[in-house]
Amino acid sequence: MAAIPATFGTPAIPDIRRLVSLDAFRGFTIASMLLVNNPGDWNHVYAQLDHAEWAGWTFTDWIFPFFLFIGGIAMSLSLGQRAAAGADKPALLRQLAKRAALIFLIGLALNMIPHFDFSIVRIPGVLQRIALCTLLAAPIVLYFNWKQQCIWILALLGTYTIIMLKVPVPDLDGVWSAGVLEPGRDAGAYLDRLLLSGHLWRKVKTWDPEGLLSTLPALCSLLFGVLTGHLLGSGSSRQQKTAWMVLAGLGCLILGSLLDTLLMPIIKSLWTTSYCIFMTGCGLLLFSAFYYLLDGNGSKWPRRLAQRLSAPFIIYGMNALFLFALSGVIARLLGIIKIAQPDATLLSLQAVLYAPIKDLPVAPVNASLIFALLFNLAMFSVAWLMWRKRWFVKV
Repeated sequence: MAAIPATFGTPAIPDIRRLVSLDAFRGFTIASMLLVNNPGDWNHVYAQLDHAEWAGWTFTDWIFPFFLFIGGIAMSLSLGQRAAAGADKPALLRQLAKRAALIFLIGLALNMIPHFDFSIVRIPGVLQRIALCTLLAAPIVLYFNWKQQCIWILALLGTYTIIMLKVPVPDLDGVWSAGVLEPGRDAGAYLDRLLLSGHLWRKVKTWDPEGLLSTLPALCSLLFGVLTGHLLGSGSSRQQKTAWMVLAGLGCLILGSLLDTLLMPIIKSLWTTSYCIFMTGCGLLLFSAFYYLLDGNGSKWPRRLAQRLSAPFIIYGMNALFLFALSGVIARLLGIIKIAQPDATLLSLQAVLYAPIKDLPVAPVNASLIFALLFNLAMFSVAWLMWRKRWFVKV
């Protein structure tokens, strides 16, 4: 079976049985992303299906760090074990660099729609960040053991925290200050304006939620996944692995909450240290549940029942990158394509499709949710067809 990149794809696991739970967790994350990214009306969205306005977190704020956490597990199980088996490390680095470059270009191409004007295109983005984190993590995975990887995490988070809290930078008004974690006033926003002016998030244009500096703690989210992959590849029993993940997850939740109070608030747009650690805890706990139910449970029939119930997530997880890109293209086309109305006005295709749902006798927020669910169902139909045809996109 062909595999998509380590950032999203199913790892080739030489020493342990294929992890159904990793496919299912990846599929859950993709399904969640499709749900929160495609409401019928952005003005009517349940709070948990939108990002926290700034500090704090919602269900939606789980999704991106989960992608990186999953990517780290996949890298550890595939890239790390291949290197340990004697594979050519420079060749593995070149291979991964090509994959990362392609993922970056896919993300950039999605940002080009609909203007196709590089002079104004947003350069950062979700896929671009995943590509950068994967590229930066590769030598750490290949050339350092798990203890040294822990040191890398501490060093990266420490460096990021010191810069954000102690290095003075000018805001948009030219006022210099340090440790101001407000939109457009932090050190990361200053760096983005300095290096990527004109190519930032269109909504604000003065900072970017996938900016350069916050790539450092995002890289740590991936490296926490790498450490989890080391645990999964160890000789411990499946029950012991589950227990360790639960304990580590609870520890990260506690530590992240303490850092939220004492050091830096949980802010997804800045990927603060507290956010990185807290979301790692959420990922560990949720993945440990998937792992125990689908792989770690010693009883055969409950495990098979759980696998049957998780089949939609597993199917989603086998073509995650393709579905991510396809959904982005379709969402943009729904907004670009205009349909002439009887009164000579033009409505977007998305508005036309949403109109009959909007007229249902339900609250506007529920109508918006119904549209998102139907969009998700349409994407799952594509995923199911590809799974039936054994089409697995490889990058």
